[in-house]
Amino acid sequence: MARMHTRRRGSSSSDKPVADEAPEWSDVDAEDVEARVVELAEQGHDPAVIGLKLRDEGVKGTPVPNVKLATGKKVTEILEENDAAPELPEDLRNLMERAIRLREHVEENGQDAQNKRALQNTESKIRRLVNYYRGDKLDEDFRYTYQNARELLE
Repeated sequence: MARMHTRRRGSSSSDKPVADEAPEWSDVDAEDVEARVVELAEQGHDPAVIGLKLRDEGVKGTPVPNVKLATGKKVTEILEENDAAPELPEDLRNLMERAIRLREHVEENGQDAQNKRALQNTESKIRRLVNYYRGDKLDEDFRYTYQNARELLE
């Protein structure tokens, strides 16, 4: 999807290093990590921010380089098990927030052709993501509209 809306090449060689087990220096208990993930989710953090906080702050002073290696589950799986999962997937939510900001900007500045194009591209990405998540994480009859996005994000 790198060249769909720009002439850039994308991010090649951006794969995570292959690892089967947590590093030796990170000896955290899986239950402690899961408890910290749920605690951070209750504070209102998104799954990506939770991963960053665990990497930087850690659990009981010990950093967690990879939640999946430490617990065997992804952050979103842990949140779903503890009924703390967000109602919208994080990538879709971020794109909707961006589309709302862009639409408000374009309404105030009608002559801004560059941001009109950015709004079209962002809404196109949202529609593709909605098709991907429809039936699984979203309702089968969910459709993206500006009004619908505003209601969901308020």
